[in-house]
Amino acid sequence: MEKNYNYERKKLKLPEYGRHIHEMIDYLSSIEDREERNRQARAVISVMGNLNPLLRDTADFNHKLWDHMFIMSGFSLDVDSPYPIPTEETLTPMPEKLKYPDKKIAIKHYGKNIENIIKSLKDETDEHAVEEVLANVARYMRAKSYEYNQEHPNNEVIIKDMKRLSGNTISVDEAAINNIKSDYKTAPTYHKKAGFTNQRQNKGKNAKNGQSNGKNYQQKQHRNNNRPK
Repeated sequence: MEKNYNYERKKLKLPEYGRHIHEMIDYLSSIEDREERNRQARAVISVMGNLNPLLRDTADFNHKLWDHMFIMSGFSLDVDSPYPIPTEETLTPMPEKLKYPDKKIAIKHYGKNIENIIKSLKDETDEHAVEEVLANVARYMRAKSYEYNQEHPNNEVIIKDMKRLSGNTISVDEAAINNIKSDYKTAPTYHKKAGFTNQRQNKGKNAKNGQSNGKNYQQKQHRNNNRPK
């Protein structure tokens, strides 16, 4: 007796239709008469529709059946379809490659947007507008520099970084930058040493409470034992 296991058979393109439907479609390719092949193809489509009768009223149901038939045939079936014949490229299009930025960030903790903002100021003719933008940028740069270095930056460093990001194309009013107060809130920093000491203090309190509870229990037992009967 010859055994026919599924793993030895041809792999199904759409397993939800079963192996018999795939064998029907393979048989269609062997029919030489085109008119007979078209008639048999329509019969196979009606059988495929009977497998899901609840979906007959959905939009483009027949279109999906014809597309599935071409998929199961490996896009090699030559029949007259009432719909555009699909190809493997149209059903499984290759996604377009993402365009990654090819330019490096001059100062990473400031980001690329700050660099672009500062460079765009070289074409601005309104000096008052430039000063307002630089004031907001300086506040942001201070906050980011503190987050990165964990220390408050000097104004000379902020001014130097501004000129570097602009390529020395803009003039920075150092006095105005020095008078600016930072409005950006920095994230709170937690010190490990303080947390460690608090943990040790809690352990000490728990140990003392355990000792006091033990003494109270011993005293209670002593009173119960010495109570007159």
